[in-house]
Amino acid sequence: MPDYKELLNELLIYTASQKASDLHLSPANFPTLRLFGRLVPLKKYSILDPETLQGIVDSLLEEKKSRFLIEKEVDFSYSVNQEARFRVNVYRTKNIPAATFRFIPSQIPDIDDLNLPPIVKIFSRLSQGFVLAVGPNGHGKTTTLAALVNLINQERNYKIVTIEDPIEYIFSPDKSIIDQRELFSDTLSFHKALRSTFRQNVDVILVGEMRDYETMSAAVTAAETGHLVLASLHTNNASQTIERIIDSFPASGQSQIRTQLANTISGIISQRLIPGIKGGLVPAVEVMIANSAVRNLIRENKFNQLNLVIGTSSDIGMVSLNKSLADLVKKNQISMEQAEFYSLNPSELKELLK
Repeated sequence: MPDYKELLNELLIYTASQKASDLHLSPANFPTLRLFGRLVPLKKYSILDPETLQGIVDSLLEEKKSRFLIEKEVDFSYSVNQEARFRVNVYRTKNIPAATFRFIPSQIPDIDDLNLPPIVKIFSRLSQGFVLAVGPNGHGKTTTLAALVNLINQERNYKIVTIEDPIEYIFSPDKSIIDQRELFSDTLSFHKALRSTFRQNVDVILVGEMRDYETMSAAVTAAETGHLVLASLHTNNASQTIERIIDSFPASGQSQIRTQLANTISGIISQRLIPGIKGGLVPAVEVMIANSAVRNLIRENKFNQLNLVIGTSSDIGMVSLNKSLADLVKKNQISMEQAEFYSLNPSELKELLK
């Protein structure tokens, strides 16, 4: 019988060595890497058949197998001899198991390493508030939040609690105490874990992902009650993020959440990782900093005007996505075609490049 665990570990170590972001194991396909945004099949291996995939998944799941059989999909983390760590999603397709592995570097990069605007560092120096990292899946939100948490860890004597599904980056305590809690292993839900932080003497809370209005409500309440809350959300920009949060609430509660959000929001970082002209991925980043104009627009339900405030507030460090894209084109780091593809307002982008 083939050693499926050995095959899996070999594939994962190779994934890490190639600095690929993901490994895909899907039926009737070669094992495939996502390398700098592009899918690269590993043709030195055999095409994956149902038997091989079942063997790999069985060797991987162990005690999680019963949950997978019930729920048909499961998230967790997996390490190969401490050499490489991955966030794993196992699922079924046409009744055959499949899996995707997201590589998590052992070293947490800092804000400068990530080529993010230096102004982002101000969010790590807040004593309370609500900071969101947003953007499509796979565009670096988790890494940006980890960099902010690690900066706090290096500079401040704080109690930090993370709530994740699964735990991704492993933090080493420096000046701070850091408790990392994983969904299902350490808590039954994001919102329950958030409410528990009120009894844990916490300064900073990291919410891996806000998936429902209960979690959003608990996160905003935590920010209201003197905590610094960092969280991620799958939205495209600042205005969509505010709208998405408010629309998640029942109509009867939307006026209240608008007021709460206007009072607590500190900033929104929206990012895209774009294939660079010279290879690799280059970040384009929108940064919204909550000033009085931003807070008033949220209270007044005028989210569509947030883009205008961001675009005209560069003097206090705000950066629009189009300005970031235009700067990358001018520096010859990304192509005009890529900039237009990722822009939410291509006509405005063209004006900035004239």
